[in-house]
This record gives sequence, C-alpha cells and structure tokens, in this order.
Amino acid sequence: MDALLEFWGRVSAHQDPLPAATTLLTVLTAGLFVLVPALWRRARHLVTIAHEGGHALVATLTGRRLGGIRLHSDTSGLTVSRGRPRGFGMILTLLAGYTAPALLGLAAATILGAGYAGGLLWLLLAALALILVQIRNWFGLWSVLVTGALILALTWFGTPLVQGIGALLITTFLLLGAVRTAIELQVSRSRRGGLSSDADQLARLTHVPGIVWAALFVLVAVLCVGLAASVLPITA
Repeated sequence: MDALLEFWGRVSAHQDPLPAATTLLTVLTAGLFVLVPALWRRARHLVTIAHEGGHALVATLTGRRLGGIRLHSDTSGLTVSRGRPRGFGMILTLLAGYTAPALLGLAAATILGAGYAGGLLWLLLAALALILVQIRNWFGLWSVLVTGALILALTWFGTPLVQGIGALLITTFLLLGAVRTAIELQVSRSRRGGLSSDADQLARLTHVPGIVWAALFVLVAVLCVGLAASVLPITA
C-alpha cells in the first residue's frame, strides 16, 4: 500500500511552471533537434512512434483488427490493420498518422499547463507500453524500449525541475516535429509523385487531391503549435 501511495504521489504531484529563461532554452533545444539534420535523423523516431501509434489507436477505435506495428531504422514505419479497405474507418485511420504527433503534443502541453509534468511522463510511459505489445520487428522493439527507458529515468530519478524540462522538451519536439514531417510529406510527394503516402491513399479513397490532405496535415500541426503556446505556463 505504501508503494502504491508513493507511486500515486509521483504521478499526481503538482509542479510550478519553469522559469521563462529555462522554458526558452528548452524550446530552443527542441528546435535544434528538429532543424539540425544530424539530430533530426536520430530524434525523429519519437515522431514516428507517435505517428504509428495514432494509426493503431484509431484503427482499434473504429473496429479494425490491429495486425501490428513495424518501426524501421530509416525512421519510417508501418501499421497493419484488417477490415474494410474503404469507408469512414479507413479514412480516419489514415488521417490519424500525421495528425497524431501534433495532437499528442497539444494534449501534453495542456497537461503541462495544469502543472503535471511528472504525470505527463507517466502517461507517455503507459502509451509506450501499449505500443510495445504491438511491435512486430526487432528495431521497433529496440526503439520503443530505449525511448521508454529514457522517459522512465526522467520520472524516477529526475528532480521536479528536470522532469519539467524533460516533459517540455518532449512536448515541444513533438509539436515542431509534426510540422516538419507534414512539410516533408509534400516535398517528398512533389519529388517522387507520391503513390503510397497517407495523403495519396486518402486521395484514392475520397477523390480529394493528395495535396489537400498534405496541406491539412500542415495546418493541423501549425494550429496545434499555436494552441500549445497559449496554454504552456511561463514564469518570469
């Protein structure tokens, strides 16, 4: 019982907002991870995990049978689900991928705004655990386990200040990373013609041009960044 109470205390602990200078430095650091190619290639796996997790969640919620998730070393991923190849459920499942990192980032910012950085980190760990059981390849297993280990270290050993910085770094990276991946999607489509991307699959299902869906992904990501900025707490 004491262990459960201690755990609940960690999850539900309220934390003061980060100082403005610390917040700014953390946001700039997240921006570097998104903008610097060498850092982006390594950190982008977190966005891929969120992307494929979004596909998997919505596929399950719409009644599709989830077949598993594969994450690859080139930061691509694949979520397999079985069900009707057309229809509203399939459309929502395809929509969920590129929007998931941005929406997750916005939800995380809302939790941070309420002062629960530690609780946010534990929620992310729970989400990773759910994704882990659906992983179907070795690299994917390694990627999720390493990500989970880093977040667990933050939650268990980090001071409230370190937890707040870590939670803000993850949140900001997801938000900015969602913008970059949405833009990269259209860049890739324009160069290669786009055949199997989420936007092109949506175009075939709905007869709405793929560029419209790609633009929608960018719009959602940018809106989430703006909304997140309005709810994140900053002290002087």
